[in-house]
Amino acid sequence: MANAFVDELRWRGMVHDIMPGTEEQLSKEMTTAYIGFDPTSDSLHIGSLVPIILLVHLEKAGHKPIALVGGATGMIGDPSGKSDERNLLDEITLNQNVAGIKAVLSRFLDFDSKAKNAPVLVNNYDWMKNFSFIDFARDVGKRITVNYMMAKDSVKKRLSGDDGNVGMSFTEFTYQLIQGYDFYHLYKNYNCVLQMGGSDQWGNITTGTELVRRMHVGEEAKAFAMTCPLITKADGSKFGKSEGGNIWLDADKTSVYKFYQFWLNTTDEDAEKYIKIFTFLDRTTIEQLIKEHQESPHLRLLQKHLAEEVTTFVHTKADFENAEKASNILFSKSFKADIKTLDEKTFLDVFEGVPQAEISKADFDKGLDMIGALAAQTNFLASNGEARRALKENSISVNKEKVTDTYILSDDDLINNHYVIINKGKKNTYILKVI
Repeated sequence: MANAFVDELRWRGMVHDIMPGTEEQLSKEMTTAYIGFDPTSDSLHIGSLVPIILLVHLEKAGHKPIALVGGATGMIGDPSGKSDERNLLDEITLNQNVAGIKAVLSRFLDFDSKAKNAPVLVNNYDWMKNFSFIDFARDVGKRITVNYMMAKDSVKKRLSGDDGNVGMSFTEFTYQLIQGYDFYHLYKNYNCVLQMGGSDQWGNITTGTELVRRMHVGEEAKAFAMTCPLITKADGSKFGKSEGGNIWLDADKTSVYKFYQFWLNTTDEDAEKYIKIFTFLDRTTIEQLIKEHQESPHLRLLQKHLAEEVTTFVHTKADFENAEKASNILFSKSFKADIKTLDEKTFLDVFEGVPQAEISKADFDKGLDMIGALAAQTNFLASNGEARRALKENSISVNKEKVTDTYILSDDDLINNHYVIINKGKKNTYILKVI
């Protein structure tokens, strides 16, 4: 029997490994499935969007999603895909991270819903905190052999000495057992029979399915596993990072404008892949968009739709519209007037990282000429002589309008009553802040 959930993921390129029997289980009845999120930070970045979207697709298909925040596993550190030991977090930091991740997940899944398949949010610290080491060793440790655990790729790579790593601590070695016990706990208490995650989690997830079977001695216990591919860029560089680091799902860590720009600036090849994975547009719409994009790639239709859909999903429609407006203003023919319509926060987001200098309002009101604005009072340029040469070459503009050495800055040039944008040529931008 065809399964709507798995079929939907397959055409989107979101299925990597799937355990035999999983599709039959999903076709048979409403199925409860979970994905774990480790609290290594107080937010999630766009690498976590794929598992979030998997849970949303699961719910849309009529199944029940569980989002697990790893308050306990976060204390240990997952060795999967890591070449060295992670630093252990203190309890205060861990609690802050767990709270932050719960807040992020709550934006995408309604944990207060009354629907039969309403999403559930759990923290594995709640059931691991009272587990003594002796109890864990007796009840869980004896179910899985060391040989089985050492056969996992995540363990073998760390023990092989490749990539200059220095082995693996017992702490990290036990990670797959604790994650496996999570699956058993959710199986027993929530009738959860499926665990999903990234392809690097296959070893941990299958340990969980094995533990569920082995802890039900004499009972018929079935547990299933499915993973999605790890997202990559066409050029081989790491997905989810920009020059400034990770692209986060919280606006106070990555501005909405910068978030929007990340998707808008994807390559054609990546946009064709990402629009299937990161949006909920239907297959017909996406195939039509890809066709239109290939016919007129200069219009960047895929990138524009991708940026709109993901920014709206992660933030809001209004946030997207504001980011799009800011982006369009940068290329507007009426830039000087249009830039003044941006609120101060968006303005600062757009020009994040641009060199700034401050000048008092009193000095500004005395009449600031362009030599002062470029060099004498700002040090944007190395010397007054360099400023004079740039002005003589007609390469200086104020709020995108060319100026000469006789130009005097005034209140009419101020954006949000505080800022002036000065450009030297096309590549050098400076912000003068009047305080």
